[in-house]
Amino acid sequence: MKEHKVLASFSDEEREKAMKKYQIISPYLEGQMPLHKIVAHSNYSIRTIRYWLKHYRDNGLVGLLAKQRRDKGDMELDEKVRAIVKKLFLTNKNLSLATIHRKTITWCKENKMREPSYYQVRKIIKEIPKQLETLAHKGDRAYSNKYDLIYLREAEYSNKIWQADHTMLDIEVINAKGLPERPWLTVVIDDNSRAIAGYYIDFGNPDTLRTALTLRQAIWRKENPEWMICGIPEIFYTDHGSDFTSKHLEQVAVDLKMELSFSRVGVPRGRGKVERFFRTINTMFLQELPGFIKNKKTIKLLTLEDLITRFHDWLLTTYHNKVHSTTKQKPIEMWNQSGFLPNMPIDLADLDLLLLHVGKGRIVHSDGIHFLGLKYVHPNLSAFIGETVEIRYDPRDISEIRIFYNREFLYNAIATTFEGYSVSLKEIESERNKQRRKLSKELTISTQSVIEKIKQEKNSGQSKKKTIDQQSKLKRYWND
Repeated sequence: MKEHKVLASFSDEEREKAMKKYQIISPYLEGQMPLHKIVAHSNYSIRTIRYWLKHYRDNGLVGLLAKQRRDKGDMELDEKVRAIVKKLFLTNKNLSLATIHRKTITWCKENKMREPSYYQVRKIIKEIPKQLETLAHKGDRAYSNKYDLIYLREAEYSNKIWQADHTMLDIEVINAKGLPERPWLTVVIDDNSRAIAGYYIDFGNPDTLRTALTLRQAIWRKENPEWMICGIPEIFYTDHGSDFTSKHLEQVAVDLKMELSFSRVGVPRGRGKVERFFRTINTMFLQELPGFIKNKKTIKLLTLEDLITRFHDWLLTTYHNKVHSTTKQKPIEMWNQSGFLPNMPIDLADLDLLLLHVGKGRIVHSDGIHFLGLKYVHPNLSAFIGETVEIRYDPRDISEIRIFYNREFLYNAIATTFEGYSVSLKEIESERNKQRRKLSKELTISTQSVIEKIKQEKNSGQSKKKTIDQQSKLKRYWND
């Protein structure tokens, strides 16, 4: 059986080179340019272009980097030189290619930098996205008319368009320091059905990493069979970021053949459906909870973990099963109508780039991998004792981590103390701070004591929930 390669198995440099190949063939894939023009503009042979097209169609972005090929004309230039070329092109609408090349040469001589050839300048300009060129040369109105209108239209079917957005929730909950704080919610919503494919609730301003983790949850199958929303959307609409996570998001999108569209700061984005969902959260969920900012101040507030648990239950049992006033259907039924079969990744590993990456490698010890004060084990890790491995994980569930060796995925390692439990990093931090406040004279709080306390609370919560379900099962399903 042919080995299935995943993006996380390649270096950043290798993925960047693959993205450059994709940018060359993307106008043909999107029906914007015939093949002979791609060949003429790129200076690659038609055989090479066809090779790239075939391998991208067969294997996504991985198909453009699985075999290490040394492409003709691919000469490296200093990033400062590339930036100057792009700046000259984008800020001067009527400059000819020859003029841009001449001005770049002058700048390079003044700054003692390697001078690019005419071909290299042309290639850099060709790599600039058409959306950015339209915005720079024709302005906001032309950009919006050409690229934003798709997001104002109604998606005709499930998983055609997904949108990610964020809001600060109108509720105060107890943070890790024991103080009241308003958390942020990130959601991924299916444009057609209004069903929620993924969400993330946490303190602090949302960022690209949070969007990436939410998208990973949204795409993959959920453990709860009642939450069936999953699959690869045709279009994913989100905020833009400039960090590595944003680049990883772009690379995963290309690999999955998912169109990724970034919004621009300060420009209305036709997100009425998401904003409507946020209002629904206030009227149908938050206003009944202690800490809702429009109600009277309450002494006892929820913890973040309490809020997440209640939101999850409300989302699956109430929101997804209530007829939407616009569609006149329940979101969960509309998403699943006509026996809809979502397009899925081959393997969960295809989404590994969306996980949080630990920059510093970890040594495999005889008793496992030590991380965050926990020990992670796998039966086959003994073969790697003494070796340095890389870790990727989801901070919402640190009961297991994904282990890589030489960028190849090895195993999911399980935290020995959390076997059978799903525990977030926030829960550990919160419990550690709670114990520290109670035992202010102690200099340190052992991780083991924190773990035992969390496990006790989870066991108590599961037992209580099981009793309630047994007593009111018929009533609960009738309410659903």
